[in-house]
Amino acid sequence: MRFLVDECAGPAVAKWLRTRGHDVFSVFDEWKGATDDEILDKAYSENWILITNDKDFGEMIFREHRSHRGIVFMRLSDERSAMKIAVLETILRDHSEKLEQTFVTATETRIRFT
Repeated sequence: MRFLVDECAGPAVAKWLRTRGHDVFSVFDEWKGATDDEILDKAYSENWILITNDKDFGEMIFREHRSHRGIVFMRLSDERSAMKIAVLETILRDHSEKLEQTFVTATETRIRFT
Protein backbone atom coordinates (compact mmCIF):
# COMPACT_ATOMS: atom_id res chain seq x y z
CA MET A 1 0.00 0.00 0.00
CA ARG A 2 1.02 3.64 -0.42
CA PHE A 3 1.20 5.76 2.73
CA LEU A 4 2.03 9.41 3.24
CA VAL A 5 3.12 9.71 6.87
CA ASP A 6 2.51 13.16 8.31
CA GLU A 7 5.33 14.86 10.20
CA CYS A 8 3.51 14.47 13.53
CA ALA A 9 3.15 10.72 13.03
CA GLY A 10 6.93 10.52 13.00
CA PRO A 11 9.81 8.83 11.23
CA ALA A 12 9.57 5.61 13.26
CA VAL A 13 6.12 4.93 11.80
CA ALA A 14 7.42 5.57 8.27
CA LYS A 15 10.39 3.28 8.84
CA TRP A 16 8.18 0.52 10.26
CA LEU A 17 5.82 0.70 7.26
CA ARG A 18 8.79 0.48 4.87
CA THR A 19 10.07 -2.65 6.63
CA ARG A 20 6.64 -4.18 5.94
CA GLY A 21 7.06 -3.54 2.21
CA HIS A 22 4.81 -0.49 1.86
CA ASP A 23 5.55 2.49 -0.38
CA VAL A 24 6.04 5.40 2.03
CA PHE A 25 6.49 9.15 1.74
CA SER A 26 7.58 10.64 5.09
CA VAL A 27 6.89 14.33 5.58
CA PHE A 28 9.33 14.34 8.50
CA ASP A 29 12.15 12.96 6.37
CA GLU A 30 11.35 14.43 2.97
CA TRP A 31 9.21 17.59 3.29
CA LYS A 32 9.51 19.18 6.75
CA GLY A 33 7.37 22.24 7.21
CA ALA A 34 4.77 21.37 4.57
CA THR A 35 1.34 22.83 5.33
CA ASP A 36 -1.70 20.67 5.94
CA ASP A 37 -3.16 21.89 2.64
CA GLU A 38 -0.01 20.87 0.76
CA ILE A 39 0.05 17.47 2.46
CA LEU A 40 -3.61 16.72 1.72
CA ASP A 41 -3.24 17.88 -1.89
CA LYS A 42 -0.17 15.68 -2.40
CA ALA A 43 -1.85 12.68 -0.79
CA TYR A 44 -4.89 13.09 -3.02
CA SER A 45 -3.11 13.85 -6.30
CA GLU A 46 -0.51 11.09 -5.88
CA ASN A 47 -2.88 8.47 -4.43
CA TRP A 48 -1.41 8.15 -0.91
CA ILE A 49 -3.29 7.10 2.22
CA LEU A 50 -2.47 9.75 4.82
CA ILE A 51 -1.43 8.69 8.32
CA THR A 52 -1.65 11.46 10.90
CA ASN A 53 -2.49 12.37 14.45
CA ASP A 54 -3.38 15.96 13.47
CA LYS A 55 -7.10 16.59 14.01
CA ASP A 56 -7.04 19.45 11.49
CA PHE A 57 -7.37 16.87 8.71
CA GLY A 58 -10.75 15.83 10.09
CA GLU A 59 -11.87 19.44 9.85
CA MET A 60 -10.63 19.64 6.26
CA ILE A 61 -12.48 16.48 5.25
CA PHE A 62 -15.76 16.85 7.11
CA ARG A 63 -16.26 20.62 7.28
CA GLU A 64 -14.54 21.73 4.10
CA HIS A 65 -15.49 18.57 2.16
CA ARG A 66 -11.96 18.12 0.80
CA SER A 67 -11.18 15.06 -1.31
CA HIS A 68 -8.87 12.33 -0.09
CA ARG A 69 -7.69 8.81 -0.95
CA GLY A 70 -7.91 7.57 2.63
CA ILE A 71 -6.88 8.92 6.02
CA VAL A 72 -5.85 7.11 9.17
CA PHE A 73 -6.26 9.53 12.07
CA MET A 74 -4.66 8.21 15.25
CA ARG A 75 -6.33 9.81 18.25
CA LEU A 76 -4.11 8.35 20.93
CA SER A 77 -3.56 9.19 24.59
CA ASP A 78 -0.14 7.54 24.33
CA GLU A 79 1.55 9.13 21.30
CA ARG A 80 4.80 7.24 21.56
CA SER A 81 5.96 5.53 18.37
CA ALA A 82 5.45 2.05 19.81
CA MET A 83 1.74 2.72 20.39
CA LYS A 84 1.28 4.25 16.94
CA ILE A 85 2.90 1.19 15.38
CA ALA A 86 0.82 -1.22 17.48
CA VAL A 87 -2.42 0.52 16.39
CA LEU A 88 -1.34 0.56 12.74
CA GLU A 89 -0.38 -3.09 12.93
CA THR A 90 -3.91 -3.95 14.07
CA ILE A 91 -5.48 -1.78 11.38
CA LEU A 92 -3.36 -3.29 8.61
CA ARG A 93 -3.82 -6.84 9.83
CA ASP A 94 -7.58 -6.66 10.28
CA HIS A 95 -8.83 -3.87 8.02
CA SER A 96 -6.39 -3.11 5.19
CA GLU A 97 -9.08 -3.64 2.56
CA LYS A 98 -11.15 -0.79 4.06
CA LEU A 99 -8.50 1.96 4.05
CA GLU A 100 -8.85 3.42 0.58
CA GLN A 101 -11.33 6.31 0.32
CA THR A 102 -12.15 5.98 4.05
CA PHE A 103 -11.52 8.19 7.05
CA VAL A 104 -10.35 5.94 9.87
CA THR A 105 -10.24 7.15 13.45
CA ALA A 106 -8.20 4.90 15.72
CA THR A 107 -7.67 4.96 19.46
CA GLU A 108 -5.82 2.47 21.59
CA THR A 109 -9.00 0.38 21.87
CA ARG A 110 -11.34 1.32 18.97
CA ILE A 111 -11.28 1.72 15.22
CA ARG A 112 -14.05 3.66 13.46
CA PHE A 113 -14.57 3.93 9.70
CA THR A 114 -16.35 6.96 8.24
